[in-house]
Amino acid sequence: MAYNQKNNPFKKIKGGGTKKVCLPAAKVRSMSESERNKVTSAKRKAAKGGKYKRSSKSFVKGARKKGATLRDWFEKENWVQVGNPSKKCGEK
Repeated sequence: MAYNQKNNPFKKIKGGGTKKVCLPAAKVRSMSESERNKVTSAKRKAAKGGKYKRSSKSFVKGARKKGATLRDWFEKENWVQVGNPSKKCGEK
């Protein structure tokens, strides 16, 4: 009979600490207040629970332009915090 260890350190998911949500500035400006609150509260709830990702119900559509590669999206956009758009992504 195999022993099943509950708190196995090798099976833990990495991450789950940050509560900040970052999106391109143009998308944040076009979002309503309720949309912004929905995304930030989902991220906070996930971080509080030690999860790596927020709920799929809070996914944001239309943040990336059609035909843009993932590298373009990350490098060429002005990323800001959804909770406080005056701050850049990664700022405290």
